[in-house]
Amino acid sequence: MSDDDFVFGMGAESIVRRDWPSLAAEEIEAVLGEEIAGIEWRSPRPLSTTARIRLPDGRRLIVKRLPSALRTPEALAEEHGFMDHVRERGIPVPAAWTAGVRGDFVYEVQELGIGEDLYQSTFSWSPYSPSSHAAPAGAMLGRLHIAAEGYSAPPRPWRPLKSGFSLFGSADPIAAIEQIADERPHLADFLAARDWRSDIERFLLPFHRRLSRDLSPLWTHNDWHGTNLLWSADRDDLSVTAVLDFGLSDRTAAAYDLAIAIERFAVDWVGLRDGGPANVPQRELRSFLRGYTWVRPLSAAESAALPNLFPLCHAEYELSEIDYFLSVVPGGSEKNAEIAYRDWLLGHAKWAESEEGQTFLGLLGGDTPA
Repeated sequence: MSDDDFVFGMGAESIVRRDWPSLAAEEIEAVLGEEIAGIEWRSPRPLSTTARIRLPDGRRLIVKRLPSALRTPEALAEEHGFMDHVRERGIPVPAAWTAGVRGDFVYEVQELGIGEDLYQSTFSWSPYSPSSHAAPAGAMLGRLHIAAEGYSAPPRPWRPLKSGFSLFGSADPIAAIEQIADERPHLADFLAARDWRSDIERFLLPFHRRLSRDLSPLWTHNDWHGTNLLWSADRDDLSVTAVLDFGLSDRTAAAYDLAIAIERFAVDWVGLRDGGPANVPQRELRSFLRGYTWVRPLSAAESAALPNLFPLCHAEYELSEIDYFLSVVPGGSEKNAEIAYRDWLLGHAKWAESEEGQTFLGLLGGDTPA
């Protein structure tokens, strides 16, 4: 058994066995229709099976295998359309294409992208390190939102592992969740065993009621963190050189995407789960917001919405993650579904209600922090 058989965990265990077998050279060659010179690296991310390969002519590519129950070629085309749009408007997004379907899996191939993958061995929801990464990351997100303007594709349909704003962007989130559950039997059974309506009412709807509805729809990335960015090697001219992984992109709103980007790095969720402090990196948070608003200033409505979006922005993804663990993962994983519900869906919102959480939301409540 090698290190390639393990990935980051989402519970108390930091490293766990893969749900899906690693990509093998023979498998990749069958998909590409040509021999490869070798596999250089396999991603430790738990929800994807990804490898960096080298071809005989020296070219290097990223190959990703996805269960058809998770993504179809049509679903990948939704992502690729948005990627093409922002690339044409100056965002450094490597080209990606669907390589084919084999058995129960769909394969995506992506150009490597220019820059250094400085976070390839880092847990996704981690602070920027060094802290000087925060400002260019925020600035690039602002650039992406400007480039996204004019992209008019409709919101993506519900599927496992989805980060959208269809549930808590609606007037009645509980009714919206009931409608989705009617279409997803594993999710419906899971929720039926819990007093989920009371949980949503208590922990999430207070923020929903205070949320401004005056937010312009926009296609967004929805998974913005250091591990989905490539970086310049020149520390005297630090910059983001490529933007990766549009698997959660959807039609939401700029402030929603900004809230997700903040959630991904500014709170130590693992430490909180273990009873520790949030360890909010306030300097990095201020730098990230300054970088973003220098490129794209927030409207009054967006500034007012951001503190209330923060406790809600993860909710749709966590419900879809529960669906993924129960309907896509081989044999199902009730344990991980329960973690997604208890520690992530409810736990994040519970923390936002705490004294420490309220102080944090205050940092998001005005214009660019000083």
